[in-house]
Amino acid sequence: QVQLIESGGGLVQAGGSLRLSCAVSGRTFSSYGMGWFRQAPGKEREFVAAISRSGDSTYVADSVKGRFTISRDNAENTVFLQMNSLKPEDTAVYYCAAARYRAIFGRRSDYDYWGQGTQVTVSS
Repeated sequence: QVQLIESGGGLVQAGGSLRLSCAVSGRTFSSYGMGWFRQAPGKEREFVAAISRSGDSTYVADSVKGRFTISRDNAENTVFLQMNSLKPEDTAVYYCAAARYRAIFGRRSDYDYWGQGTQVTVSS
């Protein structure tokens, strides 16, 4: 099985930045497509960003386009989410996820493994 451990969440002021990390167990990390999702209280989990197995293709949601960047380091089995120009509406629990097979980038059911989530709170 695959285990995902997230870190980097916290409390920041509007306009600030955070970098989330997700360490993935196993030697086959490079075979997984990776994604980031977020969920605010009372709302459904929504897609944030995704990156292909090789890292040569990325996708970001319109709500964070131009502010968030997803990347991966296959040598270290880690995926990152760099979040800049944070807004209060970005406040949510952020989850990383891994897909074993080819997936629609924003479809939750296509991801097979999920992290525990890390809280991001942006104050105004």
